[in-house]
Amino acid sequence: MSATDALPRDHTQAILESTKRVGALLKEAGVQFALAGSVAAFAHGLPARFRHDTDFCLCREDAPAAVAALRAGGITIIDAPEDWLIKGRDGDEDIDLILDLAGRPVDRELLQRADVRAVDSVRMPVLAPTDLMDSRLTALCEHYCDFADLLPMARMLRERIDWALLDRHHRDQPLPDAFLYLLERLEVIEPRKEAGHGHARPHAVRVPGPAPA
Repeated sequence: MSATDALPRDHTQAILESTKRVGALLKEAGVQFALAGSVAAFAHGLPARFRHDTDFCLCREDAPAAVAALRAGGITIIDAPEDWLIKGRDGDEDIDLILDLAGRPVDRELLQRADVRAVDSVRMPVLAPTDLMDSRLTALCEHYCDFADLLPMARMLRERIDWALLDRHHRDQPLPDAFLYLLERLEVIEPRKEAGHGHARPHAVRVPGPAPA
């Protein structure tokens, strides 16, 4: 078979292989971490719909040890302009080491809430469902407001997510609040309570048109 006849590269499996490699290196170095992003969603049972990288959360004070472990394992570390992120490269795959998640520094409490789950064939800590959804809602903005990935996650993990907590975090943010309202209308979650009141948010009221003549 010539090079031009070669089968297309399996990008999904390549991301999984990089995820397993990085997870194993961090575990061997004793660095506390949690898998995040679309690969974390896959670990919780969602279909593989990976984007372009694999994401790991770790505390800022552990970053030097993590970088040393990855470099020793053959991972290339790339200078990133962001001060909340360290970028790496494993062959053709991008790796993000996230130091701030959902607008807040990654801390031990967040990492201790992680679930240990199998990623393909390697077990590693994965962000808890509430923290995973919180990070995805925080990422919504005018330039990225696609609910297509969030809706299947909400449906599959709804029994494992603290929706009241997410409502408190995101009630004043238009796009996350709109997504939570959509979940209400689709009956994925129960109607939320108004802040400071004991009744549910009212659904939109249909205004009748003019009476027929």
